[in-house]
Amino acid sequence: MIYIDRSSKIPIYRQIYEQIRGDIIDGTLGEGSRLMSIRSLANNICVARNTVEYAYAQLSLEGYVQNKACSGFVVQKIDRSFFTNAHSKIDDKLLHYSSSSIPCNSNVGLPGDMLAWINNELGLYEYDFQCTGITREVFPHAIWRKLTNETLRANDNYKIGIYNDMQGEADLRNEIMLYLNRSRDVHCTADQIVMCSGIRNALDIVCKLLSDRVERFAVEEPTNYCTRAVIENSVYKIAPVVVNEDGISIRELKRSSADAVFVTPSHQFPTGVVMSIQNRIQLLDWAIQNNTVVIEDDYDSELRYHTGPIPSLQSIDKHGRVIYMGTFSKALSPDLRMAYMILPEWILSKYYSMFAMYRSTLSWFQQRVLCQFMKEGYWERHIQKLCHVNRIKHDALIRTIKSLMGDRVTIRGANAGTHLILEFPGGEEQKWLTSRAKEFGVKVYPITPFWYNKEKCPQNQLLIGFNMLDEKQIIRGVSLLNKAWFEADT
Repeated sequence: MIYIDRSSKIPIYRQIYEQIRGDIIDGTLGEGSRLMSIRSLANNICVARNTVEYAYAQLSLEGYVQNKACSGFVVQKIDRSFFTNAHSKIDDKLLHYSSSSIPCNSNVGLPGDMLAWINNELGLYEYDFQCTGITREVFPHAIWRKLTNETLRANDNYKIGIYNDMQGEADLRNEIMLYLNRSRDVHCTADQIVMCSGIRNALDIVCKLLSDRVERFAVEEPTNYCTRAVIENSVYKIAPVVVNEDGISIRELKRSSADAVFVTPSHQFPTGVVMSIQNRIQLLDWAIQNNTVVIEDDYDSELRYHTGPIPSLQSIDKHGRVIYMGTFSKALSPDLRMAYMILPEWILSKYYSMFAMYRSTLSWFQQRVLCQFMKEGYWERHIQKLCHVNRIKHDALIRTIKSLMGDRVTIRGANAGTHLILEFPGGEEQKWLTSRAKEFGVKVYPITPFWYNKEKCPQNQLLIGFNMLDEKQIIRGVSLLNKAWFEADT
């Protein structure tokens, strides 16, 4: 029985989703059970059909149910014991460290295609389908200016002239804790949060924390090459593990002999895949069995357009195995260099010992402005605005591609983030595709740089971003791409 509390601030679709999800987890709805039809449930609880559709779509996206032809939504197999098992003991070896074991950095050479991506020739193309940054029109200039002035006049502005908390400002960490609990179901204390100057800085710290325990790091294949560079610079061996339709392959992970793993489960980069609940449970079981950790990069979790946010991996971790990372770069500004990580309680003492003499890498002033931005409700309103703006661009991109290119391309990784993957069933290769686009004044991006084993990279795929162009530019840019790829020689 679904109960709807119409006085609650929780959206009705979310109430439906959470109650059905709870019934699946506790076994009330077993494997193979069929959910009530959308029409019947909507009539039963007196809500609009699209509200139920939204809830069912979210359950399907996360892997709790599957929409089967002639059967409706059917409950999938879930390892329910995972949600009820007691905390597993953290091995003493994971707690032990030696400062002498911190590895020195090593230089990692970048192939030409990676350098081409990093030096993305911003401004040289009228239509640049990159996926980094945000447009200046989206940044909240007026509000940021107001809060900046207020911070300069605040009673504690003397902190501009002193060294501050090594973990970052306590008030900001508290605001982040509250926000993550509301939006991502993350459970932590403010003391577990460490502010960092970007995800790469956070990962570098974690690499040092694990240096005496981990020799081989598993990463998703493909993945962000900057992530690989940090891990390799920390003198770890890389174990690339293929990403399937439901996330990283647990079978391959087990075969990899990896001691730790870095994943992007809510919106895998660059494929856009969402890790299913079954895979998440198996991944955490793997970490428990191997007495190790999973590093979760939740970098663009807020940017979803036609379904709700995906719960974090950390939200179902009952054993202290997940090191959670998030950033303000994708939604607010990459120039702020503002990110954070949440360390499990068992590793905090190790962090304090290793980094006791380190100072915060972030400006107190910017932290204070961001704190007020969150405390006064501007952050969540900004996210709503950004999602609205990006949804218009996202939908325009997909609509135009489908209208002009039809079945000559396949769209992958839609509905979230700031980019799509275009696949060409006709076999057109990315080198030719990018070259032809360049001739028409359009820049699109190969996916080769994201593959560790480049010989396994599919050559008929491209990455195409949408957040740095407006709707008219997107439509015009896609029209030029269609001419370059499919019409120019006809």
